Amino acid sequence: MTHDTAHQPYGTPEVPRVAVRGESRLEVDPEIARITVTVSARGTDRRTALDDLTRRNNTVLELLKSYGEPVEKLETGSFSITPELTRHGRAERVRAYHGRVHITAELNDFTTLGELTTRLADLELTRVDGPWWALRPTSPAHGEARRQAVLEAVQRAREYAHALGADLAALVELADVEAEDETPFARPGGSAMRSMAFAGAMEDDTAPPLDLEPQRQTVHAQVNARFTMTPPQL
Repeated sequence: MTHDTAHQPYGTPEVPRVAVRGESRLEVDPEIARITVTVSARGTDRRTALDDLTRRNNTVLELLKSYGEPVEKLETGSFSITPELTRHGRAERVRAYHGRVHITAELNDFTTLGELTTRLADLELTRVDGPWWALRPTSPAHGEARRQAVLEAVQRAREYAHALGADLAALVELADVEAEDETPFARPGGSAMRSMAFAGAMEDDTAPPLDLEPQRQTVHAQVNARFTMTPPQL
């Protein structure tokens, strides 16, 4: 009677198995950076606040779009017009209206990033947060980390087999435990964040571009592997 070794998770004396974990960790340069821009406005009436906010928002969007391809992605997030109330006796009255728009931009040129960040921070009532560095989901670094994890698993299994005077015979199972970028775009307050905040306007009309040092990204991969090996020489 024959037995299918694929259905014997613990192997047999004639076909023993070895189970190992392979792991790799790479540090690579980021590919993209994200910044958030908050445009604010304040007016004594709602229409004034809205008009000012619209004008400043258009100025920011035009500046971002003027850089062309280095700005890979541009999104407008939340928008709000909020009344500021003050109490006069028993009645509450609107003292002013505050407007705010959040814009997110992703860039692939970090020299452009420094110049753009400075120009944005120079605008009136404009706040810039970031940058947050990351790799693209399709980055070759992810594949390289996985490849190295598999190579380490094979090497580790081979060392165990050789220690018993045996050789690896076949791969039975390869399971991806984790293969992901450990420092994706972080939000404010996140441990992986390298953040700078700037609030315009700046006094110097010709402020030099910021020299931003990209944060290296860690790519991590793990695999579990099971092999069969020749009978050991005990």
